[in-house]
Amino acid sequence: MPRKRTNMNKIYDVLRLKFEAGLSNRNIARCLGIGTSTVTDLLTSFNRSDLAWPLPDDLTQSQLENTLYPGRQSNKRKRAPDFVDMHQELKRKGMTKLLLWEEYRETAPETAYGYTQFCEHYQRWLKKQKRSMRQHHIAGDKLFIDYCGPTVPIVNPDTGEVRDAQIFVATLGASNYTYVEACHSQQSQDWLMAHVHAFEFFGGVPKLLVPDNLKAAVTKTHRYQPTINENYARMARHYHTAIMPARPYKPKDKSKAENAVLIVERWILMRLRHQVFHTLAGLNVAIKALLNDLNHRQQKMHPGSRHHLYEKLDKPALMPLPLHTYEYVDTRRARVGPDYHVLYDKHAYSVPHQLVGEQLQIDATQRLVRIYHKGEIVAQHPKSAKQGGFTTVPEHMPQAHVKQRWSQSRLLNWGQNIGCGVHAVIQCQFQRREHPQQAIKSCLGILSLSKHYGDARLEAACQKALLLERPYYTVISNLLKHHKEQPSDHPQQDNDTPINHPNVRGHHYYQ
Repeated sequence: MPRKRTNMNKIYDVLRLKFEAGLSNRNIARCLGIGTSTVTDLLTSFNRSDLAWPLPDDLTQSQLENTLYPGRQSNKRKRAPDFVDMHQELKRKGMTKLLLWEEYRETAPETAYGYTQFCEHYQRWLKKQKRSMRQHHIAGDKLFIDYCGPTVPIVNPDTGEVRDAQIFVATLGASNYTYVEACHSQQSQDWLMAHVHAFEFFGGVPKLLVPDNLKAAVTKTHRYQPTINENYARMARHYHTAIMPARPYKPKDKSKAENAVLIVERWILMRLRHQVFHTLAGLNVAIKALLNDLNHRQQKMHPGSRHHLYEKLDKPALMPLPLHTYEYVDTRRARVGPDYHVLYDKHAYSVPHQLVGEQLQIDATQRLVRIYHKGEIVAQHPKSAKQGGFTTVPEHMPQAHVKQRWSQSRLLNWGQNIGCGVHAVIQCQFQRREHPQQAIKSCLGILSLSKHYGDARLEAACQKALLLERPYYTVISNLLKHHKEQPSDHPQQDNDTPINHPNVRGHHYYQ
């Protein structure tokens, strides 16, 4: 059995005390606190070697150790497996270490390790392949962002409905100063506004944002060139910062965020587990109080609290906040339909009809909807919450469509300009129909008669139709066509002469 190896510093002390001080083996053992047999064995191995005291200056500790402890000679005859090839083979589906060991042993059984040692040496080799670079965080440089895994239920007191609030966590790299906020969801608007609140909490903006690969941050994940969400990129441009998402399935890229999430779960969420919250605002009030305690608590690994380090390191190095707070803008793309409208949030907004078939960019805030074509704004509308509705600007319509766009007030004004009789006829058309749209064609037909017969004749025909109590298009058109819109110049006179006819009975018949 191999002897237990002595610390190299004590080996030097044994040789020095023996050859320079001239002490006995027993006294050397007492001075160094080791066994007498250990000293004897060590000096015996030294005397058998080719070494002499004082030791050569170029002799390394490894050379001295190998000389005094040659180890098992049998292990030198063992053949080491090809661990690199073994590691690649184990990636195959169905491959096992036992099968690889059997193939390894078939080549030369006498120099092969046993199965247990085969696996042990592979595990030692595998551990040496892992590398973890310690990250150096510069003050004000990076902000690590993530969501906690656990959620907090919010109970509606009226209906009993339960909604799970998402917990947003952001921590600065140098000081570990942390911001926590409860959000309704992980959707784009909640994600971006949580960033805005975090910047206001920190009192400045870091140079780089390091988020996870959720959809609100990364549209398409990639190890080297991820596609950043347009809304997220717009927010970053507003604050003059940059975005560098962590690599997919690489939690070490955002170890600060992972540690912060773990601390928040332990020191904030666990303390709230017995409380029932009915509103998101109430939950955030409770989180704010515990967050203040977390940031002012003394750290174990670093001197001072997170707030102390933040005031000393991160706060002076953060970029200043812009003059105007970021307003959430929802950016989408839509193709213009044949009706020269684009659809946003189930409501249609008009654009110039020349853009039919083009793909446009829609930027929607809480109040306005702006539509861009190749970076230039082509339409702007007030935001409407009416689903299935239309917002149309007449200037966006083709001329032929404008002519077909009539309203009740416009037709009444047209009739009033011709005369009161025409105005009354148009008003009658709308009154006798169940829906105003049903009367538009009749009104246009009556008003268009002025192009052929003139306004004066049309006014006269309408007045006569009103007297006849028949204010219809057909009646007015026939009056104009047969020139009967004017009153007769020779009205019929009543004839008072009695009729003399044998079949007519006189007054004497009833006497």
